[in-house]
Amino acid sequence: MKVTTLQTRRFLQFITLAIAAGVSGVLFAGDDEHDEILPLADNAKWRVECASCHALYHPALLPERSWRKMMSSLNQHFGENAKLDAATQKEITEFLAAHAADRSTNRRVQKIARSVPAGETPLRATDTAYFIHKHNEIRADIWQRKAIGSKSNCAACHAEAEKGNFDEHRIRIPR
Repeated sequence: MKVTTLQTRRFLQFITLAIAAGVSGVLFAGDDEHDEILPLADNAKWRVECASCHALYHPALLPERSWRKMMSSLNQHFGENAKLDAATQKEITEFLAAHAADRSTNRRVQKIARSVPAGETPLRATDTAYFIHKHNEIRADIWQRKAIGSKSNCAACHAEAEKGNFDEHRIRIPR
């Protein structure tokens, strides 16, 4: 059987496409899984000051304007006076702003940022359209379970929430 130049060219095109698809698969494998984990963000003062009263909320869960507004009104922080000295407040504010949803290139975080309309400044991650969409199948009675308590208790179902890991395959809803 004689192979023509056209057949050879088509075969080489097919091989080139197959190799490109394979390389793409290797390069992008796990991207969606990787995007389940929010970018690493840590600050010693944030960890000490904020975690002394409540769970740490990853900075990428809210846009910069939300963190700045929250940090500017610490004397009325969800019904508590959480006022800090000026230097600590500034350091934590800048840390939160630098790692906020609208400052990230992570695809999941960008979805969070896009879910907050430009004119809105939510102070709770649970008020973002992204959170509401991702948790729309959770019935109201589930949030009230003793082991959960409220929508803001991320770690109840996401064991590694403080590390920014919200992998949907690792969710465990307490009974």
